[in-house]
Parts: sequence; C-alpha cells; structure tokens
Amino acid sequence: MNCVRARRNLLRICALLWIAAALVLCASSCDAQQKDKKKKKDAPSVADNNSANPVVPLTDEQQIEDNNSANPVVPLTDEQQIDYMISEVLGAWQIGDSARMHKNYSDDVSVVNGGWAPPIMGWANYEALYKLQRSKMQQVRMDRSNTYIKVNGNTAWACYQWEFAAVIEGSPSAARGQTTYVFIKKDNHWLIAHDHTSVVQTAPAQVPSVPGGAAKPAKPDN
Repeated sequence: MNCVRARRNLLRICALLWIAAALVLCASSCDAQQKDKKKKKDAPSVADNNSANPVVPLTDEQQIEDNNSANPVVPLTDEQQIDYMISEVLGAWQIGDSARMHKNYSDDVSVVNGGWAPPIMGWANYEALYKLQRSKMQQVRMDRSNTYIKVNGNTAWACYQWEFAAVIEGSPSAARGQTTYVFIKKDNHWLIAHDHTSVVQTAPAQVPSVPGGAAKPAKPDN
C-alpha cells in the first residue's frame, strides 16, 4: 500500500512539473511573438533610416517652409512697390479715404498744386484742404496713364498723366494734367515726400484738387 501511494504521489508531482513547464514554454512563446511583432512594426523606420536616402524628420521651420513652397511669395521690386502705392493713393483719393492716403505720405510732405498758390507744407495742412474740397465732389473718377518710375537707392521719383471727372457742387467737371512724386524710403517703406501737380483745364467748370493739388484759384483782376 505504501508503495502504491508513493507511486501515485510521484506521478502527481511529475504531472504538476509537466504542467508548470508547459506554462513556462507558452509564456515564453507569447513574449517572443510580441517582440517579433514589435520588430516588424519598427522595421520600415529602421530600413528607411539605414537606406541610401534616410527619412529625416523636418523641423517646425522646415515644415512651414515646405508647406508654403507650393505658393512661394515673390517680393516686389521697388518699382513695383511704388507703382502699387500710386494706385492705392489714387484709389483712396477717389473714395475720400484720407487715412489710407496718409500711410503713403510723409508727415513733412510738401505739395505743389496746379494753380497759382503757395506750396502746402505738411500732411496735416494738405489733409484739411483735401477733406474740404472732397466734400464737394460726387461721382469721382481718376484715370492714370504713362507712368514712369525711377529708383536711386533710398530715393525715387515717378511721374504720370491723369484724367479726372466728377460732379462738383452739382456741376460736371473735368480736368487733365500730370503729377510728379518724389519718394523716400523709411523703415523699408516708400513714402511720398514731395507732390507736384500740373493741371490743364479741359472744360469751363471749376478745376478740382487732384492728388496733391488744391483747386486752381481765380486769376486776379488787372
């Protein structure tokens, strides 16, 4: 009886050992499979990094530059900047937006109008006269043509011909003439430092103040 019991205990111990060994082998196999999956998952990155053309992550600055490369910003030349500014000034002049005009004029600008009148000194004086005359105009139109621009370092000048039409105090008015601007460059921005306008009257109606000019005064009686 004792021998039988001893054999049974031995068999039980062997069975328990076999089960424990099987569990250990199973756990090792699962761990190996997980490691193998992880290696496969990481394999493309390793291959890319070790290839002849490794994948290098972009910095934030490079990513921004790459995203914008499809539509690169081409800087305007000084001549193009000035031409655009003249269009902006004339557009603002037509709609009566003196604040928009001011950003393109130097505070100490000098203005010579098309009539027999002293030069207008300073933006504040010119703006006051402009607002007074612009308040009397409706249906304003100004067309520019034959523009010439010359840049020399931080100074430049431009001249163009213009044709004006509007209703002033209820009466149609038209005029044409030429304007010359002298520019200076401050803080990488062009400003009008001098504005000279010459007016050639085309109709008996009163001649308006064109950009930089005041209304032509009446000739003194002899």
